[in-house]
Amino acid sequence: MANATRATLALQKAGVAFTLHPHAYDPDAERKGLQAAEALGEPPECVLKTLMVIADGEKVCAVVPSNRSVSMKKLAAAFGAKHAQMMAPADAERATGYKVGGISPFGQMRRVRTAIDADALAQPHVYVNGGQRGLQVRLEPAHLVDALGAVVAPITT
Repeated sequence: MANATRATLALQKAGVAFTLHPHAYDPDAERKGLQAAEALGEPPECVLKTLMVIADGEKVCAVVPSNRSVSMKKLAAAFGAKHAQMMAPADAERATGYKVGGISPFGQMRRVRTAIDADALAQPHVYVNGGQRGLQVRLEPAHLVDALGAVVAPITT
């Protein structure tokens, strides 16, 4: 496993303190975020999943706890959009330059607007994908928000 990915390099460049946490990746897991939480021995509300979405035709990113579902209505509202829908996996891979299961909100091919579920800020630390399957990075939620310039809103059901 590579120690440096586009995501970790972006975090370093932004001066964000983080730690790497590799884990066994199960390609057959139905819910990758929950599988990562279990592999890390962390509560699922601390392990965040990165979802790529289209909001009124714009590519955006949603970062939510792995045990929650994103509300497309709430997500659209967070971006001032009328409609939002999940991006097709192949489109998400092309847009981010990452494989599904390894999509990070950091180091994507082009920076996109990002919304983080407000509940994530209540955690002492969070994990997000480190830019490849089986690699999570741990950081403080406030640093996640600051480094991404993210909108914080209640975007889950």
